Amino acid sequence: QVQLVESGGGLVQPGGSLRLSCAASGIPVTMYTMAWYRQAPGKQRDLVATLTASGRSTSYANSVKGRFTISRDDAKNTVYLQMNSLKPEDTAVYYCHIYATNFWGQGTQVTVSS
Repeated sequence: QVQLVESGGGLVQPGGSLRLSCAASGIPVTMYTMAWYRQAPGKQRDLVATLTASGRSTSYANSVKGRFTISRDDAKNTVYLQMNSLKPEDTAVYYCHIYATNFWGQGTQVTVSS
């Protein structure tokens, strides 16, 4: 049974940092491209970052380039999203996803506000 469990969200002030975690079970993250998406209230779910199965290639939405970093810990079968220099417009529910499949996590809320 495939399961993705996100954690690490919360309330942070503008300019602050958070690290989101996505613990995977039932599937090795080293065999799939993994992705983070986000969805703000009333908006569509947008792709934020991807990490290929090899671990050697990443991609980012223009809005987060230079501020967010996707990575993984193979031993823990966990994918991370390090978010720095957070802005109010980064406020959303963040979802972990096995790219091009139907597997999603339950989401974790990130709120950037003073």
